[in-house]
Amino acid sequence: MKIYAAKQSQLTASLFAVPFFVVSLLTASLPALAQSPAEIDSAAAAVEKKVIEWRRQFHEKPELSNREVDTAKQVADHLRSLGMEVETGVGVHGVVAVLKGGKPGNQVIALRADMDANAVKELVDLPFKSTKIDHDWPEGATAVMHACGHDAHTAMLMGAAEVLAGMRDRIPGTVKFIFQGAEEGPPADEKGGAAMMVKEGALESPNMLVQCPTMLSPTHREMRLPIHTSSVSL
Repeated sequence: MKIYAAKQSQLTASLFAVPFFVVSLLTASLPALAQSPAEIDSAAAAVEKKVIEWRRQFHEKPELSNREVDTAKQVADHLRSLGMEVETGVGVHGVVAVLKGGKPGNQVIALRADMDANAVKELVDLPFKSTKIDHDWPEGATAVMHACGHDAHTAMLMGAAEVLAGMRDRIPGTVKFIFQGAEEGPPADEKGGAAMMVKEGALESPNMLVQCPTMLSPTHREMRLPIHTSSVSL
């Protein structure tokens, strides 16, 4: 097991995972890509404000499992704007996108984030506080908020996608971006989540003509790590 840690002293904690994705991708799986840490930091810093704004938008307008309609649309629209091949509706509302590198290579790296929120009432007073009530939830009307950080995960992966798209000409292989719905679990009488996405081809995507990923990197924040520090175990 190897632990890679990358300190990004000039970036805020809300964005630390963007250079983390890129560094882990390059260090662990695409050694042929010549990209210095300074270049990666610069590219990440350029999307920092976007990532923060996306996260706040998602936080203010959360969606429960299998109801991530607006979140998935915003994700898909952004990935298409970066010139990626995008498939929607995977495992109900999941989004899968493919970034083809400009250099020859048969490795496929997959980066994944979750999109759904929780049936929880938000008590913290913030400018982007969620006041949403889902009146159609099968278990009864409920308050909704991002209490598990999926708003940040989604925003950070969107930022990572933009950073990597900006260096696609130097990527020897393919990068897949997987945005999963229903990570918290769908209602009892519904199907969804990771198992359904895999069953529907998220890791194979025959319609996109790419192979099963060589490496899959999930996303989660680790509150015990120092601010601006990221780690990945391989």
